[in-house]
Amino acid sequence: MNDKIKKSFDLTRQAGILAAKTLDSLNKIIQPGITTDQIDKFCLNYINDHKGYSAPLFYRGYPKSCCTSVNHVVCHGIPSNKTLNEGDILNVDVTVFKDGWHGDTSRMFMIGDCSIKAQRLVKTTYEAMMKGINILKDGIFLGDIGFEIQTHVENNGFSVVRDFCGHGIGKSFHLSPNILHYGEKGKGEKISTGMIFTIEPMINAGKFPTKTLSDGWTAVTKDKTLSAQFEHTVGIKEDGFEIFTLSQENLDQPKYDI
Repeated sequence: MNDKIKKSFDLTRQAGILAAKTLDSLNKIIQPGITTDQIDKFCLNYINDHKGYSAPLFYRGYPKSCCTSVNHVVCHGIPSNKTLNEGDILNVDVTVFKDGWHGDTSRMFMIGDCSIKAQRLVKTTYEAMMKGINILKDGIFLGDIGFEIQTHVENNGFSVVRDFCGHGIGKSFHLSPNILHYGEKGKGEKISTGMIFTIEPMINAGKFPTKTLSDGWTAVTKDKTLSAQFEHTVGIKEDGFEIFTLSQENLDQPKYDI
């Protein structure tokens, strides 16, 4: 690995660690009765206190510091005075900008006791993301990643959202290439050592079509079924990969009753 790649990995790692710690810390406050706006303020303050900046804030006009997507919201849910209730599922998506580089990650939280179907959806989504990550190495195709994710999801009776995808990341928030979470083996661009991008599958309990609400941001399932998402920022090495946004406390996914 050359010095330029090593430096990019080092700086992404620092941003990713802070992003993951932010989500780890949310476990102390997320419970029935909290509002998504309180979650947003917590993330903003935690990142600022650790000498980072919340990249989503004012990005393309986005008004908040994180995204909070509840139940049938697929992604880009805007924090508000909405109260979380027992049985809700929640995705919190944070992106840290630190020392000129980005670390982007999201994670599901289950509020109190959740239905078996909701738990299956969340668990399958995490497994699908990791199946896509675990094959990463220099020389595979982007389609290989999508194939692994799509196969696992559809084998479990769920569907992969087509309207949103992962992306390259580094000094800028969003870069090429786009990382589709469905696809065919051997298709698409070859990945190579030094690439940094996100893998962030959005998985629906029903069908995959989505629609964006009038706020211009909030994407929901068209059939109003539940949706779940996980996201990691990863880097490609000669012999594999590095996940820059792993939990420091083994909290990458919630605990299930199934």
